[in-house]
Amino acid sequence: MRLLLLNPNTTQAVTDRLAHVARAAASPGTEIVALTAPRGVPYIVSRAEAVIGGGVALEMLAEHHAEFDAAILAAFGDPGLGGARELFPLPVVGLAEAGMLTACMLGRNFSVVSFARGFEPWYRECVAWHGLASRCASIRCMADDFASLETVQQEHGSDLVALAARAVEEDGADVVVLAGAPLAGLASAVRLRIPVPVIDCVAAAVRQAETLVALEPRKALVGSYRRPAGKASSGLSPALTAWLAHERE
Repeated sequence: MRLLLLNPNTTQAVTDRLAHVARAAASPGTEIVALTAPRGVPYIVSRAEAVIGGGVALEMLAEHHAEFDAAILAAFGDPGLGGARELFPLPVVGLAEAGMLTACMLGRNFSVVSFARGFEPWYRECVAWHGLASRCASIRCMADDFASLETVQQEHGSDLVALAARAVEEDGADVVVLAGAPLAGLASAVRLRIPVPVIDCVAAAVRQAETLVALEPRKALVGSYRRPAGKASSGLSPALTAWLAHERE
């Protein structure tokens, strides 16, 4: 099985962290190939940045999807997920969706915990888009004062544990979802310091992707996720232009 782990931001160090955690979570025989967005923003915080990252992700999928059994959009807000499922024939898993759905299998509700307050509006809309608002006890984010994406776990690991504890005690969370690609791997390090299950979204996404591949789902031919009719376009990558025009199958 080959899984494409697609980071829709431009920070290679984040991709390296994602890949390390994904490979540790994968089953024997599963190959993880990680790619970093060739352009865009260093990390996605706002709705506008998510739209940019989602567009780049679609171009990357158009170029590479035929080489893989499934793909993972490795940013918590799942930028471009709906479009990717609509366009491409392989299973596409979102980091946020995988984490939240896994949490729903472990408790009645969950809290999303992350490291930057700017994420909160986008994350709240992501929860609603996935139809999980009634299962979300809270979204708790720290202030936007981290030094770098590469060191946020070392800087604020204890602060995030404290924030998760507040989500459990004050919001009634049955499960905590650690949100944001730079937090990949933190759940395993702090799981015994938080009194409820803690979800690592990268590990959850890898396992969900493996399950979907094993189920061998077909691409929808009707409904809202059928592939749109062919259409000419301009200014997009050659691969996405050809895919939109149905020049590539």
